[in-house]
Formats: sequence, C-alpha cells, structure tokens
Amino acid sequence: MTPSRLDSPAARPNMSRRLLGAMVAALLAGQVQAADLLTITRDALDNNSDLASARATTSGTEENRNVARADLLPQLTASGEVAYNSVFEQQSQKGFSGTVGDDRYTSYGLNLEATQAIYDARNSREVGVAEKQIDQQTYVLAATEQQVLIDTATAYFDILRANDILDARRAQERAIGRQLEQVQEQFDVGLVAITDVEEARATFDQSRADRISAESDLQVAFEALERLTGKRYDSIDKLQDELPIALPTPSSRDAWIDTAIESSPDLLAQKSGVDVAREQVSVSKADRLPVVSGFVNYSYADDDQDYLEDYNSTGQVGVNASLPLYTGGRTSASIRQNTYNLESSQYDFESQRRETIQQVRALYTQVSNDVSTVAARQQTIVSSQSALDATRAGYEVGTRNIVDVLSAEQNLYNAIANYADARYSYVTNLLTLRRQAGVLDEAAIETINQYLQSSGQVTFTLPENNGGTYDAALDIGERPQLEQ
Repeated sequence: MTPSRLDSPAARPNMSRRLLGAMVAALLAGQVQAADLLTITRDALDNNSDLASARATTSGTEENRNVARADLLPQLTASGEVAYNSVFEQQSQKGFSGTVGDDRYTSYGLNLEATQAIYDARNSREVGVAEKQIDQQTYVLAATEQQVLIDTATAYFDILRANDILDARRAQERAIGRQLEQVQEQFDVGLVAITDVEEARATFDQSRADRISAESDLQVAFEALERLTGKRYDSIDKLQDELPIALPTPSSRDAWIDTAIESSPDLLAQKSGVDVAREQVSVSKADRLPVVSGFVNYSYADDDQDYLEDYNSTGQVGVNASLPLYTGGRTSASIRQNTYNLESSQYDFESQRRETIQQVRALYTQVSNDVSTVAARQQTIVSSQSALDATRAGYEVGTRNIVDVLSAEQNLYNAIANYADARYSYVTNLLTLRRQAGVLDEAAIETINQYLQSSGQVTFTLPENNGGTYDAALDIGERPQLEQ
C-alpha cells in the first residue's frame, strides 16, 4: 500500500457522542500501554474531558429548541381544591337580635383548561433563536474536536522531539566524556597543559546539564499526553526517516485562506453568533405584537351542605387576545440592547475572520520555510561532521587546540538536535495549518500514522502515583440520569 500524502483532504472526525461514564472509568483505570498516534488520538476523542463537556453542552443546547417549541403547542392544566368552610351569620332587627345561620361544610372544586397559541410572534421567534444556537454550538463542538486532534498530535510529537534531542545530548555527553578522558591521560604524561583539562571538564559539565534538562523535557512531554487522554503510555512509536517533507497541497496560500473562510469551525461559530444576535433582536421587536390564543375550560363545584343537593358546572370556549400598549420603555430598551449585542457580534466575527486569515498565512509561510529548514539542518549535520573530523586531525598534528575540538563536538550534536526539532516542527505546523483551515480530521492523523514505526519505540516510565489522592481527585461522581 502506497502511503497517501500528508495533506490529502478527508472527512471530518466522527462526532458521535461518548458516554461520560466511560470517560471517568478510563481516567480512573490509569492504564499503562504502548500505542501509535492513531490509537492515542482515538483515546483522546473518547476520554478528553474538554471534548466530553462540549458534547454535553451541545446536547443541552439542542434541548433549547424543544423548550421553545413547547410554548407553541397545546397547554393543558388541571386544578382542584377541597376546603373546609365555617359560616356564621347574625342579623339584628328592631325588637329582635339573634343567630340566623351557623353552618360548617366541605366544598369541592375542579377546573380544567386547555389553551393553544394561535399567533405568538415572540415564542415563534424564540424557536428561531434556539435553531441558530444549535448551529453555533455544533461548530463549537467541531472546533473542540479539531483542537483535541492538534493538541494530541502536538503532545505526541513533542515526546518524539524530546526523545531525539535526549539521544543527541546523551551521545554528546559520551563523546565529550571520552574527550575528557583522553585529555586527562595526556595531561598525566605531560603532553598538554592543565587548561586543556579544565576546558574539557567545563564542556563535559555543560553537556551533562543539557542531558539532564532533556530528560526532564521527555518526562513532561509524556505527562502532557496523559492529561489529554486520561491514560498512561510507557512507550510510543517513532517517526520514520522516510517521512516526506514537501510543500502543503494546495500550494497556494490564497487557496488555504479560501478553505479556512469556508470551513473553519471557529469562524463559522462566530458567524452563527451573528445570526443568533439578529434573531434575538427580532424576538425583542415581537414584544410589540399582539398575542392570540384559543382556550377551552370546564369547572365543577360541589359541597356537602345538608340543605343543598345540587352542584355547579360551567364550560367555556373562546379566543383570548392581548396587545401591549405601554411597558414603561422596557420593550424599546430591550430592542436597543439586543441591537448593540448584534453589532458587537459582527465585530467579533470580523476579528475572528482577520485572526483566521493571519494565522493561515503565517502557518503556510512557516510550513514552506520548514521544508527548506529541514533540508538545511540535515546538511548542517554533514558539514558539522566534516568540520569535526578536520578539527580532530588538526588537533592531532598540533594546528588546532582542545577548545576547537570541543566546540566542533558541540556543533555536531547541536546540529543533530536542531534537525530533529525541524522535522517535528514541520509535522506539527502542517497539522496546525489544517486545524486553522478547518480541515484537520482523523483521516489526516491516520495518514501521518503510516509513517510511524513500532521498532525502536520511545519508552519512558512515569512516576507511580503515591496513595489515593490522584485517583480521588478524579472522582467527579456519577453521571446524571436523564429524565424522560
């Protein structure tokens, strides 16, 4: 199978919902395993807490539509009452005064009413607001998914970057260590001065410090990956040397900008925000319109008075209409307020549009430069090796000193580290370009994954958790049960 190009277009990642309970269980499991980029990406899509939160928010936003629609559907209410009554009546007439009635009884009542909106502009337009909010949140969810993809890929390649740099620093420490031993031996027999020994020792100490720092970077990189996926990995696959370093396709910066304007979920979310604000202005204006509804009601009343054996029953069918005449200026103020919110959202959209264009331009330029940088860094290794060989030869015949040799050693290993850094910068910048353009998906990650190899995996053991504090902190409780 011939690997596809790194920047081939593909469908967006599967946006199916995953259960939050499964995410918590995966987090608590704290699994230790080896994996490639695609496996870790899928772990992140399943277990990332930010993405799970965005999915839950999207589901909640979708329910807003049902809430708004409910006010336009028939409403049926029932009410009843049971009351104990005590009636005392006293009358006074000329020549007579006394109690006429004294009764205690229980009364019963039942009321049923059904209403149906016939014309309600506000509630109808609130449904439109809910629809636009769903569109906006859908784009926010897509942006969150793409951000999880780029964050995971960046964390993965940061591990590989840190590992390659660590390999270079370890090799540098060994090489300068051997050089220190040789200089020490030469000093012991009187062939070199003590200054050569001190120069070699200082350079060796610096290389040792560089190696320790690289080891720390590798540990931090592994831990960053764990934060995204909720899982621990004791080893990951390495990147093959055969990774193609080529210009992004399409090879036009304007084409990438056009794609971003059309596909960027961040930009589309801001555009939907403008639509939401516009609908909210319409809702405010609807407060000036009449509301018409139909109704049907029925009431029944009875009591247990000894001298009454009948009951009351009434029913009504009609139409109710209302028109606000004056609301103290609230309606006008609400219209102005939402109009300002609309204006603000339009400026937010324009700001996001400019930011997206600038980011795509910068990333396209960066990726294009990365192609040349990788080639230049690779050539620097060859040149540095030749310079080191020549410097060593000159040192053996006395034309170069130990400082020159040590400097050439450092230049070589710096070139090796810089080459590794350039390769991984190319990959992450290319993926970031796709993210800014809105076309980063699982298929693009799978294409990169084809250039990974399981042989010679990067291995690192994270410190074990002491006690139960870490796991206890992850106990966020059971997932809420949805009521039907």
